[in-house]
Amino acid sequence: MPYLKRHCLCATLFGIAAITSADAQISSINSAVVTPRVFNDVPGATFMQVNNYPSLIFFNEAGVSAPSGFANRDEWQFSNNGSTPYSFQHNDYFSASMNLTLTGSPISPRKESGFLFSTPTLGDVQFIVNTDGHEVVQFGGISFYSFSANGLSYNSGDQITLGMSYFNDANGKNALQFSADGLQSPIFEFGPSVGSGALDIGDGGTLGAYFQIVNDPNNPNNSGAAAFNNISITSVPEPSVLALLGCGLPVLAFLHRRHGKR
Repeated sequence: MPYLKRHCLCATLFGIAAITSADAQISSINSAVVTPRVFNDVPGATFMQVNNYPSLIFFNEAGVSAPSGFANRDEWQFSNNGSTPYSFQHNDYFSASMNLTLTGSPISPRKESGFLFSTPTLGDVQFIVNTDGHEVVQFGGISFYSFSANGLSYNSGDQITLGMSYFNDANGKNALQFSADGLQSPIFEFGPSVGSGALDIGDGGTLGAYFQIVNDPNNPNNSGAAAFNNISITSVPEPSVLALLGCGLPVLAFLHRRHGKR
């Protein structure tokens, strides 16, 4: 076998192995774990949850009214064992999405919900909608982007599709990108001059979503809910691995044809 073909074949097999290894980690995610009352400033409120991952996770808080206290917050995280959050590693490249319906009764004080990506190097990366400000906004970590400033707003009871991706981009840098109802944010690259200066998310982060309702001491009927539907997470291969596959797949086809002629 000529050297170039042999080299491309080895690169292809290496690339396939790399994809298989990365995909095995992300593809092991099969459930979600719920943590109620991460904030529990109004313990007398009534909380209800449904966890039918990936079709539906539902949080409802009713009667969030007390003389003092800021808010109640409930969270869920992706899991691969149903009991503990999945621990994301720095090379766990992924694309996640969900349909979100946030309802506030009344819309003020604020009810908010969305993605929550807690990382060792960036802190919390949030991608949220809210009822009172009608915002669709991403903030935290290396980026800030307002979809609202670019023409997209949110109203209580609407369904919106939110997506976020962590990947190695065409420049060879780790990056984040966000989407809302098909609209894409810019690609935000990690780097020493951005945010904390981290080059990736680090090891041991968690990804999921949250619902938060602000206390209203003057309204005993202050309530809200968040429904997360069609939750999805898939692995994203590196561009360099895809390039290797592009080099090697013709060689595999050539070898297959050659073998068939024997």
